[in-house]
Amino acid sequence: MTKYHANIALMWEYLKSVLALDGLSRKSQTLVYMMLGVAIGMAAIVFRVANAVSYVNEEPETCANCHVMTDVYASWQRGSHGAVAVCTDCHLPHENIISKTAFKGMDGLRHSFVFTAGIDPQVMELSRGAIPVIQKNCIRCHSSQFAMVKLASSGERRCWDCHDNIHNSVRSQASSPSVLRPVIPRAGWPVPKGW
Repeated sequence: MTKYHANIALMWEYLKSVLALDGLSRKSQTLVYMMLGVAIGMAAIVFRVANAVSYVNEEPETCANCHVMTDVYASWQRGSHGAVAVCTDCHLPHENIISKTAFKGMDGLRHSFVFTAGIDPQVMELSRGAIPVIQKNCIRCHSSQFAMVKLASSGERRCWDCHDNIHNSVRSQASSPSVLRPVIPRAGWPVPKGW
């Protein structure tokens, strides 16, 4: 048996002993299992209500699952990149699948916390971690198309300091007329009418 298999067997034995709840009375074990069942049930409900499965894909509609993103989605859709790029083309690193997945997970957790806690800003701004990622992606896609790559690459300026036509000018959530907001199909699982 290899060291790897021995470690797995050891972890399995530990897990079995933890789940058996050795040393607790039958009543206490039942209570622990009931609380565990309630916790798993609540997690499943949150998973479903948050449409968590949809975040695995790269569809732009996924980003608009949060109501605060509808203006961003609409401006992207009507902007210069609507027909040629999706959100993840610009907002995630493309070095390798690990950095892309890690960044997506961390950024997604941050977004989830901000929006769930109700502390989302009135004017959307990029996080410090997102700025270099997006700048690098602008240069990656447009390096053969413009002569300002040296200026952008040097860090003197960000591409969107001059080219703000991807999401139009920044404005608060409250200032956008609802007539501009598109009806966005929900990404992920089909949702019954009335949800």
